[in-house]
Amino acid sequence: MTSIPIRPARRARWVAALGAVALLAPAVAVGPGASAATGGSAAVVRTDLGAVRGTVAADHRSFQGIPYARPPLGALRWAPPLPAPTWTGVRDATRPGDACAQLQGLPMDDPSESEDCLYLNVTTPRTSARTPRPVLVWLHGGDFRFGRGDVYGGQRLATGGDVIVVTVNYRLGALGFLAHPALADGGRSVGNYGLQDQQAALRWVSRNAAAFGGDPGNVTLFGQSAGATSVCAQLAAPASAGLFHRAILQSNSCANPVQTRAAATVAADEFARTVGCANSRTVAACLRGRDPARLIEAAGYPGAGVDLGPVVDGRTLPVDPAEALAAGRLHPVPVLTGMNRDESRLLVWGMERSGMNCPTPPEPDQQPESCPLTDEQYREQVRAAFGDRAEEVLARYPRDDAYSASETLAAVLTDHDYAEPIYSAALEFAGRVPTYAYEFADDDAPFFTDGPESTFPTGAYHCAELPYLFAVDYAEALTPTQRRLSDEMVRVWSDFARAGRADWPRLRGGSPYVRVLAGDGGSGTRDFAEAHSYDFWRSFRG
Repeated sequence: MTSIPIRPARRARWVAALGAVALLAPAVAVGPGASAATGGSAAVVRTDLGAVRGTVAADHRSFQGIPYARPPLGALRWAPPLPAPTWTGVRDATRPGDACAQLQGLPMDDPSESEDCLYLNVTTPRTSARTPRPVLVWLHGGDFRFGRGDVYGGQRLATGGDVIVVTVNYRLGALGFLAHPALADGGRSVGNYGLQDQQAALRWVSRNAAAFGGDPGNVTLFGQSAGATSVCAQLAAPASAGLFHRAILQSNSCANPVQTRAAATVAADEFARTVGCANSRTVAACLRGRDPARLIEAAGYPGAGVDLGPVVDGRTLPVDPAEALAAGRLHPVPVLTGMNRDESRLLVWGMERSGMNCPTPPEPDQQPESCPLTDEQYREQVRAAFGDRAEEVLARYPRDDAYSASETLAAVLTDHDYAEPIYSAALEFAGRVPTYAYEFADDDAPFFTDGPESTFPTGAYHCAELPYLFAVDYAEALTPTQRRLSDEMVRVWSDFARAGRADWPRLRGGSPYVRVLAGDGGSGTRDFAEAHSYDFWRSFRG
């Protein structure tokens, strides 16, 4: 049996793509158009670009597919986003815009070849308020390769928390983060186009929040996984200063470094070779001439394709967020940060689901079966990941009858890849701004797919908290107990957005306790450092 080594720096980034094969939802998005209809009602809101007509439900209003930037087509591919054009009449905002070009990802993420994708969605309570409501702007996860804003229905947060929710599409993969020097037309920086899109969306929110009943002076930027990495990047980005006033980071950490310019250039050169542009006299023209399907195919899936994501480019991101955090140079806003107790059980489920650890790995055209990891495979995985320090890890996380080999490997990777960097960053934040830490810990969180069952309990896996906050497809599986936990979480997120604080004590260096969010009365506090062997893993940073 061959081990499946995964570099630690990439595990947290590509976990969201595991399980994509044979677990995919059909594409349903339809690009929005404009209507000549006019009229005044709760369904019509006038933005600075023109009027939009949304949908009014019993308890909320939704406005989908609102353009916040000009479509990045033609010469605007790999260019900073430009202001969207105005329109006359009333634009239809009852359907989402296209997702940005991407391969097939998780079941909630449809494939797309569209570059006309810079749209956002707004959800508000149906009733008006005497004072402007807080605004929460959501940046989706997906390894910077997958995802779309509209699948995260904002009605649960909007109605339960009395807030405005904005979800955003931003350019992904090579179209959002390719940092090839040949693209530096006019001396501009390269890469980070997806981060620039997020900034354009935040500027749109500043200009238009009031039209939807929101407070442009009280904006919370929140995201999960790659979305949390994006929040970290915006905390360090000069152009984002003043565009948001609180930050929520779910399941990723500002302590994890992003790509250096040198590494991003190497990846971009590799990408150019893959699409047949490396030897062209005009690399930029060659790249711009490739069709988006070819570009997203060449970028590939995480762990098998080109490394893509935020890069320290000297302009959009002058310094790595990890360095800015350590130096106290992030925008000084209150922070709510945390993780799911069993994050890496999704990753190990993906290993099992691939069938590559089975006694006989599947052929390329075979449907794989799930096989539990053996004790020897567990040890092989740890040795592949931790090299000279593997025996220390095996001694700290011995195999026993209480947990399977798969669960034990997931505990190792959760504590190393998530708990240590997230808690380290939380302590850094706590020394400078009001900081609140949580751990989502529902043992029975609904799994995101109806595919083959895992050979072990998936617990509070990576992405497990999402249906407690958003109206995603698998939120319908929540039990009454879980709906009460959902209500608690909606209250925590919205109260933090409203006032910059939570209903438990701020994190401080002398207190290792974080708030545990669990169903059936299980919420409370926990010694996070002890539970996740924080000091042990901290020693690995040197």
